Amino acid sequence: MALTITTWNINSVRLRLPIVEQFLTRYCPDILCLQETKCQNDVFPLAPLRALGYPHIVIHGQKGYHGVAIVSRIPLSEDYCTDYCGVGDTRHISAVFMHGGRRIRLHNFYVPAGGDEPDRTINPKFGHKLDFVEEMKLLKADAEPGVSSILVGDLNIAPLENDVWSHKQLLKIVSHTPVETEGLKEVMRLGGWLDLMRQYTPEPEKIYTWWSYRARDWAAADRGRRLDHIWSSPDLGPHLEDITVLREARGWDRPSDHVPVTAHFSL
Repeated sequence: MALTITTWNINSVRLRLPIVEQFLTRYCPDILCLQETKCQNDVFPLAPLRALGYPHIVIHGQKGYHGVAIVSRIPLSEDYCTDYCGVGDTRHISAVFMHGGRRIRLHNFYVPAGGDEPDRTINPKFGHKLDFVEEMKLLKADAEPGVSSILVGDLNIAPLENDVWSHKQLLKIVSHTPVETEGLKEVMRLGGWLDLMRQYTPEPEKIYTWWSYRARDWAAADRGRRLDHIWSSPDLGPHLEDITVLREARGWDRPSDHVPVTAHFSL
């Protein structure tokens, strides 16, 4: 039985609703996980998404910042949110669904970007990011007996050398500094998570999911980073059939600086 799950930092779901609708109509994933929805729950565009065949929606939002949502054709249950770092930000949501005879826990994350200066003594945003990643180390892929796990989201860290356009030039740039990359690798290792994108496309091949708005011609410069991730518990690894990074979406009308990434499973 086929299963498709997409993760996409949409950078304001209401502003970019037309391209969300375009994506859902054209590609029809079973589940779409959004980050940076930037709206409170009571103004989230439920009706247009339900009209497209996605009646099962769980959301965790706040006004103007952050926000995560799971939009699904498949019924969702046991949803909850975790307040990482205890500051009240809406950066995590989780739910359970059934597919192919399996119970699967799906986590959707929006990790703090961390500001511009990779020094927590002068940049509290960077300290917040490191603390958030530290708390993520407690999240285990096998936390619930008999339940498989998938973790997706904008994790705002490109952990491997070939996850950025220039490893050497970005070593002191937030999202690819050693303290961040080693931290995220520890989250994976301690939690027993599989990096499905790199299972499907091993290094040294480059993978990018984000291109800066600051680039005059993002496609020609192609200075990307892999900030968006799809992980799973080890039992789902053999069932992965494909990972697609929809690069063309970066050139759509009023785009996000991130593009949709979709995992295709056969369960």
